[in-house]
Amino acid sequence: MTNTPLSPRPLSHLAAERRRVMSAAQLRAHGVPAAEVGAHCRPGGAWRQLLPGVYLLHPGAPTSEERLHAALLYADRRPQPSDAMVTGLAALALYRFAAAPPLLSLDRVDVLVPRTRRLRSTGYVRIVRAQEMPNPVEVTGVPVAPVARALADAVAQVDDALLVRRLLTEAVRGGHCEPAAVVRELNRLRLLNRPHVVDAVDSLLAEGRALAEDRLYELVRVHDLPEPLWNVDLRLPGGPHLGGVDAYWPDQAVAVELDTRSPRQDDGDAWSECTRKREHLERLGITVIHITPRKLRDAVEQQAVVVRTALMAAGDRAPAAYVVVLPR
Repeated sequence: MTNTPLSPRPLSHLAAERRRVMSAAQLRAHGVPAAEVGAHCRPGGAWRQLLPGVYLLHPGAPTSEERLHAALLYADRRPQPSDAMVTGLAALALYRFAAAPPLLSLDRVDVLVPRTRRLRSTGYVRIVRAQEMPNPVEVTGVPVAPVARALADAVAQVDDALLVRRLLTEAVRGGHCEPAAVVRELNRLRLLNRPHVVDAVDSLLAEGRALAEDRLYELVRVHDLPEPLWNVDLRLPGGPHLGGVDAYWPDQAVAVELDTRSPRQDDGDAWSECTRKREHLERLGITVIHITPRKLRDAVEQQAVVVRTALMAAGDRAPAAYVVVLPR
């Protein structure tokens, strides 16, 4: 007598589904008892167990999508997943990072869960815990950690200095996120004491600075603003150095400064110095506009209006003190 696998009649309506992965709880909800699940998962059966309490409802290897779906079901084994999300290299692959390995080649899928969840890494799933869970981003129907968090989780597991540098550089060049957001997450995970990460971050910040400068040049060109003096130092005649600015319109006494301070260190001293510099320049009658790289990326038209308004208002202000402008 042969053991013929039982036909999954309660699940026949799922035959057309792209993903045929279900948890034990979902199967029970469809009227499939544990004994029948076990019968389907016998050697040569129609199903197989991918992870504890998670089953693949067809023979053969799972697709990359099914592996991800199974990982999320394992991390939150209820009828519907809620607070778990894919992170690390798997998330970067979903974001289509060229430097990230293909999904099917990954030995591990990192899943981010709240710190209070009682879960262990198992099989190909590595559980990553978060003190505060970020809001997930849906990518191809999968809840995924935001790029900066996913990147930090990937870096935590990667010892290859070249790969770390490539991932961080792609995050900025590809417009996925700003350097400050990446460095904040790396700092939160205490990864900035690793020499290869520090080296990659230095390159990242330089990359971010250069990209922000390019966007500032484009803002002036595209919105037909008067050409400023670029990257100059300001001094009082025969007096102290007032500081450098990224763009300066001497006739209107308007300066633009890119706020690309590194969040690697305590920002207190850097912020205090920035504030003192701005207040000193404004006491001299110079209008200082601070622009972050993120604003240049996401709200460039609004920033162009801010700069144009400051330039137009110059005639209504008292004349500024004379300052010496030097190349920086």
